[in-house]
Order: sequence, then C-alpha cells, then structure tokens
Amino acid sequence: MTTKVLVLKKRPDGLPKADDFEMKEESISSLEEGQLLLKTIYVSVDPYLRGKMSGTKIPRFEIGAPISSKIIAEVIASRNLDFTKGEFVSNYLDWKEYNVSDGKGLTKVDSLAAPLSTYLGVLGITGLSAYFALLDIGKPKPGETLVVSGAAGAVGSIAGQIGKIMGCHVVGIVGTEEKKDLIKSKFGFDEAINYRSVADMKDAVAKACPAGVDVYLDNVGGEISDGVMANINDNARIPVSGAISNYNDGEVQYGPRLLPLVVYKRLLIRGFLIGDFAAQFDEGKEQLLIWLNQGKIQYSETIIDGFDNLPQAFIGLFEGRNEGKMIVKID
Repeated sequence: MTTKVLVLKKRPDGLPKADDFEMKEESISSLEEGQLLLKTIYVSVDPYLRGKMSGTKIPRFEIGAPISSKIIAEVIASRNLDFTKGEFVSNYLDWKEYNVSDGKGLTKVDSLAAPLSTYLGVLGITGLSAYFALLDIGKPKPGETLVVSGAAGAVGSIAGQIGKIMGCHVVGIVGTEEKKDLIKSKFGFDEAINYRSVADMKDAVAKACPAGVDVYLDNVGGEISDGVMANINDNARIPVSGAISNYNDGEVQYGPRLLPLVVYKRLLIRGFLIGDFAAQFDEGKEQLLIWLNQGKIQYSETIIDGFDNLPQAFIGLFEGRNEGKMIVKID
C-alpha cells in the first residue's frame, strides 16, 4: 500500500500559500506486533499550526516533514490487543491518508454518542479551549458582560454560548454581516459587531457594552482587542486563546501599552495552552456533551472534502472562510 503525505515545503512568508506545501507519496510497511493501521477520516485544521510552520511555536514543523494535527481515524487493521478493526480513535497524527501507530496516545471515540467530527470541534480541543478559558480563567458571573472576538469561529462560537448559560450579556466580534446574523440567530449572542464595517472599534464596543466589559475572551489580538480594552471594567478577566490577526505578520506590531491599565483596573490577563488543563479534559467533555444533548449548545462546522484540499482549507482560516470548526473530510 501507499499513502499520500502532505509536508511543509517552505516556511510561509505572510499569508500561507499553496506552494508552501508539497504532496508526496510513501509506502506503508507491514504491521509489526503491537501496531495498527489507521485510515484518516477527519483532519482538524487550526490557526495555531501557522506558528509551528514558521518555527515560532515549539515543537515546530520541519521542512520536508509532514504537518500534523488532531485527526479522527478508523482502525482498519490491528496487531495491537487494545484496538480492534472498525474502532474510531483520535490523536495528533501526521497529515497522511494512512498512519501506522503503536497505539500510544490514541483515544477511542464513540460514533454513537455524537457525530465523529464533533470530537475535533465542540467535544474536542476547540470546545475544551472555550470551556476552560471561560470557566477557569474568565469566571463569568450572572449579569456581567462577556465579549468574544473571533465569535463565529470554533472556539468563539462555543464560548459565547457558555457565557449565555452562565447568565452573561454576550457580545461577539466577527468579520462579515452573515456572521453577525449567524452568532445572534444560531448561537444566541445578544449583540454582534462586524469589525470591517465600523469606523471606530472603541465606539462600537462601547455602544454594544453600555456597562463596560467584564470578561473578554481574545482570539484575535490586534486593533480589535485595542478597542475592547478601551472599554474594560475594573477587575475584568481576559483569557487569551489566540492572536490570529498577527500570525502572518512579518514584523512585530505595536499597540497601546497596557501595563498601567492592568495595574489601576486590577486586570487579570492570562494566556494558556489547552494542555494546561489536560487533567480536567474528561470533566470538560462530559459537561459539553450534556449541554449538547440538552440543546444548550449549537455548533457549526465547515467541512472541506478531499485530502488534496488540506492546504486551501488551512489558508481559508486566515481569509475568514470558515463558520465554526474547519475540518477536512477524507473520502
């Protein structure tokens, strides 16, 4: 057997391009004792991969080596006693049509409890990122105002709904009128701001948040966050999940100096990596599944078909072409 493999051809300069990637083919060796053969079903496509491509996030992707991310795969052959043919598993795996694994790190997923793709989104790393960023760092209280940037994305859309469950006034920031309608009609946000259509973010946030901002889940950084921080309340909590607006910058961008604000408003600003909460993953997944089954959380997925379309799906993240979680389905 052979398998397609997507490798990093060169480090992106600015917005990633299709020729930063290269499609190769490699042979699959016979399984040894303890190994299993996995067929890729769904591939998670995430903004943080950009940093690993440029080498700013460790461990970085090496030139000529495969890209990797969270994948849902089917066991199609097994010489490992812990896994049987037909089971579905998840782990960080290479962008290949087929992977050979020794079973370490694989987590079985239940296709009967929820659709398989949800284990990459609302029940996966992105859902858990929203859950822990908001509840462990943001600690929203009933009646407070929560602002979420990147509100139509995989993390932001779930975070806003958790904020509503917690009794908050929830405001989302997005990049199109269609996404404004989406987060209000489907995800239950109280207000929405299209940052591309407003002349002044500070004023737009002030209008949507007349009582100021108590919790700000930041997924984008940049001038959007500058506008939110200008409306921040005393003792506000700011979990920082990402800064997608800056991932493709060739030079460091500078904005307002926030330390005086942090001091006299007694702000908590905390970045995090989802692995920080690994010991609590089961708790988070259990609660997210309960909310999902109760209809308290809705989710959106942008599913692109075909292994060959992985580069375009990834590039699409930075062009705003996704609603909710971006996933590539491998036929």
